Amino acid sequence: IKKMWLECLGCELIRSQQGKLNGGVMKITEIRIFPKSEEKLKAYAAITFDGVFVVHNLRIVKGEKGLMVCMPSRKKNDGTFKDIAHPITNEFRSELEKVVLDAYEKKLAEAPATDTQTI
Repeated sequence: IKKMWLECLGCELIRSQQGKLNGGVMKITEIRIFPKSEEKLKAYAAITFDGVFVVHNLRIVKGEKGLMVCMPSRKKNDGTFKDIAHPITNEFRSELEKVVLDAYEKKLAEAPATDTQTI
């Protein structure tokens, strides 16, 4: 019963907020970059949506075709990895990757005195 109540409460909270979220579209309001000095892992990132929801542990990695953004994931029992949170559409994935990589490039251009990049 408690689980059902929480699910209903969650549905009501989502319904009550839908009209308040920029016409139903969430916007990225902050990107924080945490540079790393590893061969493939170049940085971690945290993105905030509408100032109310954050996704941590995005990874900026150097791949065969250049830099890419990997979503937070967990290791399954069979040794494979599964994304915890990820874009649903290719369009939003491209937009997300662009703004995160732009923030990363901006961070690299800054003096090394700061440890995060906020937009």
